[in-house]
Amino acid sequence: MKPARHPWLLTATATLICAAFLLPVYWMLNTSLTEPDHILGESPRWIPAPATTENYSAALDDDALLQALFNSLVISSGVVALTLLFGVPLSYALARVRMRGSGTMVLALLVAQLPPSIVLAAPLFILERRAGIDDTYLGLIAADTTLTLPFAVIVLRPVLGGVPRDVEEAALVDGCGLMGVLLRIVLPLMVPGLVAVAGLSFLIGWGEFVFGLTLAQEPGVQPVTVLLNSFVGQHGTSWGALMATATVICVPVVCVFAIFQRFIVGGLTAGSIKG
Repeated sequence: MKPARHPWLLTATATLICAAFLLPVYWMLNTSLTEPDHILGESPRWIPAPATTENYSAALDDDALLQALFNSLVISSGVVALTLLFGVPLSYALARVRMRGSGTMVLALLVAQLPPSIVLAAPLFILERRAGIDDTYLGLIAADTTLTLPFAVIVLRPVLGGVPRDVEEAALVDGCGLMGVLLRIVLPLMVPGLVAVAGLSFLIGWGEFVFGLTLAQEPGVQPVTVLLNSFVGQHGTSWGALMATATVICVPVVCVFAIFQRFIVGGLTAGSIKG
């Protein structure tokens, strides 16, 4: 492949594109550090001068934020656990077990990702109300898992396709059962894919809003995304506190992606190439 004639042009173009995508993030951080009286000024301030932490103090002093952060942590962790618990065996079955209808099942999983959350909210509310798990962590975890499980299977099935069958067959000959092969042989070879699924499942669970708003009426179990909606009132919006809270919410997301970025990108790439 010949090197680009004008690498500086590609760099400038990539910089402009990144800046355009990061502008809302910067403006969120800028607004969170701006004094409340100056947020809606006639001329926008690109640099908050003087910077203030008043908005963060108002947001963090609210016990509702700490409770909502705890709720989101519980829900997101539960989504990761439930997604891996069901996603790994289902992916293994679709990749290794010869059975009729496996292609139809994969197609159904693809179709399951198409409807928006608001379409699934009403039937899930009815089912969870009848099961008695509405307004509970379990109900929100189960609802969010309906979004992450199809994605997990779609990613992990091609990854499993890249695991040599000879290794599994040798383990079976040595007396290792099917479950032992899965736990001792297959899972260690799937680490990049598993981390990718776990990281993205956590992000999806952390950022889900529709299910948190429709399936939980008790503030004691609602995620932090629902708390953001409370800053938008009928008579105005508390922009300073809203942006400060949004910045605090983004910190766990940025940390998770920064820590697992290599695994997430590697896992998704491996799945796309081997699929």
